[in-house]
Amino acid sequence: MNEPAGGNIDALTVEGFGEEWAAFDQTELGGAEYEQLFDAYFHLFPFKKMARGEGFDLGCGSGRWAAGVAPKVGLLHCIDPSSKALDVAKRRLANAPNVRFHLATSETIPLPDGSQDFGYSLGVLHHIPDTGGALSDCVRKLKPGAPFLLYIYYALDTRPFWYRAIWRVSDPVRRVVARMPFGGRRVVAEAFAALVYWPLARGAKVAERAGVNVSNFPLASYRHGSFYSMRTDALDRFGTRLEQRFTRAQIEEMMKSAGLEKIRFSDRTPYWVALGYKQTGK
Repeated sequence: MNEPAGGNIDALTVEGFGEEWAAFDQTELGGAEYEQLFDAYFHLFPFKKMARGEGFDLGCGSGRWAAGVAPKVGLLHCIDPSSKALDVAKRRLANAPNVRFHLATSETIPLPDGSQDFGYSLGVLHHIPDTGGALSDCVRKLKPGAPFLLYIYYALDTRPFWYRAIWRVSDPVRRVVARMPFGGRRVVAEAFAALVYWPLARGAKVAERAGVNVSNFPLASYRHGSFYSMRTDALDRFGTRLEQRFTRAQIEEMMKSAGLEKIRFSDRTPYWVALGYKQTGK
């Protein structure tokens, strides 16, 4: 299967995610942890209105979120530019009769403009060179008044100076690791998960039990998570060649420019999750 071509795509980033999902297919992520993560991303989404709706998941990856969405909607289109990722999603969703799969980029979504009742893209748009352009491509497919949910990496705009300083120190490391062959990226990510993510996350958990406010502890959001999640996210963080970050204000402006209104931001991690509705005049 040939990968789709297009101007608004970073081929090496797409290839990297295909390798990641083939190695970590997310099938071990389940139970209470999956439900908590799903709620963290989707608590703003109006599922009650989508029982018969048709919509799409742009950048479906392994199908981990589609697995939770499909039982709640009428028809779901899983779209990804990586054939390896789609193969993983197809296996995971083999028993979901209301899911269709499309090898495509944001520019080549094979759905008619103005045809979809909903859409979402979680953790994807910041890995596309022109994030705002990709968002506009998605919104174009929606019916007027249809919701679109997104998750875009934040620019640490809710964090104190020292927290942002730590990130600035770590980012050059990411740039080096992301250029390694996949085997090297995987080994380094697992080492980071074991030596950095796990100790800091479990330390935050202990501190929380002692009554300490851990909201600004590095990696505290993983304090109730599994090592499996930490390992996957460490590979996301340090193994991805193209990563962009945006402030809440920048994301809101992109959403408005793409034709979304009634915009709401989640007030809890992960940042930033936001929901908007396609303008009725668009």
